[in-house]
Amino acid sequence: MADQDLSLSTQAPPARPSAHFYPFATSPDIIRSHEKDAFLTANLTNQAQSIIRTLRGARYAHTSSEAIKHLTELLYFSLTTLTGNRTLGEEYCDLVQLEDDTLQLPSIVRRVGYVLSSTMVPWTLQRILPGFRQRLRAKLERSIARQQFKAQQAKQSTVSQSKGKSKQPFFTKLRIQKYIIEHLDSITSLSPIYALSITAFYFTGSYYHLSKRFWGLRYVFTKKLEENEQRVGYEVLGVLLVLQIAVQSILHAKKVSDGLQQEDRDVQAESSEFHGNDTLVRSIEHPTSLPVLPASSARYDLSEDPNAIPWIPDGQQRKCTLCLEAFKDPSVTTCGHVFCWTCVCDWVREKPECPLCRQEVLASKILPLRG
Repeated sequence: MADQDLSLSTQAPPARPSAHFYPFATSPDIIRSHEKDAFLTANLTNQAQSIIRTLRGARYAHTSSEAIKHLTELLYFSLTTLTGNRTLGEEYCDLVQLEDDTLQLPSIVRRVGYVLSSTMVPWTLQRILPGFRQRLRAKLERSIARQQFKAQQAKQSTVSQSKGKSKQPFFTKLRIQKYIIEHLDSITSLSPIYALSITAFYFTGSYYHLSKRFWGLRYVFTKKLEENEQRVGYEVLGVLLVLQIAVQSILHAKKVSDGLQQEDRDVQAESSEFHGNDTLVRSIEHPTSLPVLPASSARYDLSEDPNAIPWIPDGQQRKCTLCLEAFKDPSVTTCGHVFCWTCVCDWVREKPECPLCRQEVLASKILPLRG
């Protein structure tokens, strides 16, 4: 008996089952799960807005629509993912979240980090970015104006000494600042990062959300597959996105290069027109290359001057429905609603639609009102 026990103990231990025995989910299953959760959260958001509208009124529900939406999503994911359960979309598609490095169920730290980063971080950025862009734009405008004035002064001091045409460097601080202020919205947006992340998702089938990529969470498919059943992905969509990004990048680079070359030709043409001190002084006071920059303060502020635009009726009709204050540079959309210029421009940059009637609104179609 002892010999039998000894022989059993010397045998190799039985192989332990692998911690990962389910196949990783493919992109169609993950997208289908996401769409199911998005549909459910949209319904919950509409119900929550109806309740708030009944309790506090339509005005309060409209101004708090974004807060209601994000808080509803936070509640939904707190009751599912945060507690260690699957969302309804994950159950519908037979998906289970795992940590990509340990292949175990997500820890509480990763669940909390994912829920907060997927719901609260976008909301916070949406509230912070408009003010940040406005301050950065004003600072860049002042810097550009100073540099252009100094450039005109330097041109005045050197035009009498040299008749040759000195070519300035292709990349200068002034040109970089002009590029930043022209493309400030896209530079300070997460859309390019989202595009690259979703492109990688179509190729790999993992990390549909940027927050899942950050916290290392991916899905496995728990439904039993038949031997001849094969899961397919969306790699062709990844190829199309790569081509789209490449074409857009090439067109953008060509547009910027053509603009810089045209600017060089304009500067050389201007330098040949300086023949006298009077012309130089007028060019410094009103440089032709100085862009038309938006004013840093409101030109028509109805809170300071109620008679600035007298034909707007008194009362609530003189207040912006976005900031709830008196109009500052009132501007009208194509659908006929009036808002502050800064308020409606910041709104349209985030959502190209009217805040009241949800009709499509382009920033180029917003018209400022004048007295």
